[in-house]
Amino acid sequence: MSDLPIDSKQQWYSGGLRFTCTSCGNCCTGPPGAVWVTIEETKAMASKLGVQADVFLRTHVRRIGSRLSLTEQLTEYGHDCVFLDRQSIPGKAICGVYEARPVQCRTWPFWPENLLDRQASDQARHDTPCPGMGHGRHHSAEQILVQLTRSIQSEDSA
Repeated sequence: MSDLPIDSKQQWYSGGLRFTCTSCGNCCTGPPGAVWVTIEETKAMASKLGVQADVFLRTHVRRIGSRLSLTEQLTEYGHDCVFLDRQSIPGKAICGVYEARPVQCRTWPFWPENLLDRQASDQARHDTPCPGMGHGRHHSAEQILVQLTRSIQSEDSA
């Protein structure tokens, strides 16, 4: 579990944060990493793709220790998530399983490590780099807390 207090009024982001996805794909690529998934999430993605769950697991999932992660493919951008599609819409990177994407993806950038303090958030914006962080739609502290809680619960269950 995270060390973050759950009272959003005590957080550095108590006034909320701005974020809108720009479909740049930067959060879906980079150095080798993990997109943690649960069995339930893999079933939902398999259904979205119209394949059997066991086929999906063999084709798109790898085991890292006792956990499951989506596979990656090395591209000119880095290690892209296997479902990152850079071809369908020129200049955009879209998720091939967007409607069924894992909670880890749904809750970006409201992850515990990004919300520790303003410096951690700025570092995440720089490291990704995510042009949507700090811009676009305003998310209240309460909305952020919901996403943060979902992220923590997902990480604990993956």
